[in-house]
Amino acid sequence: MTSLIDRLSPEGRNAPESGIVEVFNAGWGRDDLIPLWAGEGDLPTPEFICRSAKQSLDRGETFYTYQRGIPQLREALADYHKDLYGKDFSPERFYVTGSGMQSIQLAVQAVAGAGKEVIVPSPAWPNITAAVEVHGARAVPVAMREEDNGWQLHLDDIEATITPDTTAIFLNSPCNPTGWVANLDLLKEVLNLARRHKLWIIADEIYALFYYGEGSRAPSFYDIAEEHDQIIFVNSMSKNWAMTGWRIGWISAPPVLGQVFENLIQYSTSGVPSFSQWGAVAALRQGREFLEAQVARARAGRDCLLKGFQDIDRVRVLPPEGAFYLFFSIDGVTDTRQFALDLVRQTGVGLAPGTAFGMGGENYLRLCYARRQDHLEEAVRRISAWLPAI
Repeated sequence: MTSLIDRLSPEGRNAPESGIVEVFNAGWGRDDLIPLWAGEGDLPTPEFICRSAKQSLDRGETFYTYQRGIPQLREALADYHKDLYGKDFSPERFYVTGSGMQSIQLAVQAVAGAGKEVIVPSPAWPNITAAVEVHGARAVPVAMREEDNGWQLHLDDIEATITPDTTAIFLNSPCNPTGWVANLDLLKEVLNLARRHKLWIIADEIYALFYYGEGSRAPSFYDIAEEHDQIIFVNSMSKNWAMTGWRIGWISAPPVLGQVFENLIQYSTSGVPSFSQWGAVAALRQGREFLEAQVARARAGRDCLLKGFQDIDRVRVLPPEGAFYLFFSIDGVTDTRQFALDLVRQTGVGLAPGTAFGMGGENYLRLCYARRQDHLEEAVRRISAWLPAI
């Protein structure tokens, strides 16, 4: 007898289980838990953001609203980008979404249908590949290489993967999970490659300010792109302003695509709640000091872990250039999924297994260091004490 699952669509039936969530479920509820598996910090949303959302609720703003986002938020996004990139932005190129994850889904939906291919450098955040494939397209991995000077992506490897079915390149820089950052020369090469082959670029620059090189932010496609280049930027309020639970993000794309994204938003969530959007306005308008503190805190966490792990002979780690993850390997550990499950069950330290991040990530573990330093120090101590037993 055919099971109910067999009667589902292939895309729904084959949506992968998250390897990160598996470890989360194995460790959740422990009193001694140090949860370093997810891509979020441990600070709650600042009061000034919450106050703005509460004021919206007090005004009775609980009805349907603009599908593209309230004008005040789109204007705040334009001003935020002008300040960050030193050029003018029209509010008409910003579309508010119900999370960074929805931004990715809508971008993929707009440029890649059934049978099409999207190139994804790997290791990669697993939700990228899943977002492509639940829409019937195929995510094609391009292996990044761990070299003496860190992880690297080579243009020749991207070009060799292009086929007649390729419609887009998904580029996440600074990168989750590796901490790799694309320099401006590589971004120019990728953009020129996309122009030659008439490909879209989906640019995930969510960690742009979590950057440990020269300057206040990572290099960006905004630095080199023309107004009508085929680039869709996907982003979120989550990381910068401690708003992961708010589920609010945005898409930045040429205004000519406005009606397309309005339609896609309408037929998915029918817009983002007004009170959430007013919280985002406050974050963008008043959140500079908090954001700077977030970045400084992440830098301190990075330095703390690099110092702690350098004394553990079996741990191999390269300093990440950006984002807030340490992607490291341990000599003798070949099954990182089982290692992560055993580690959280026996020590209470929750890490994400590299198996969750696709091709090239299998022998690594990811640790989020956007957290209080005493927790990071204790995590290193527990790992160091436990390793001799395995």
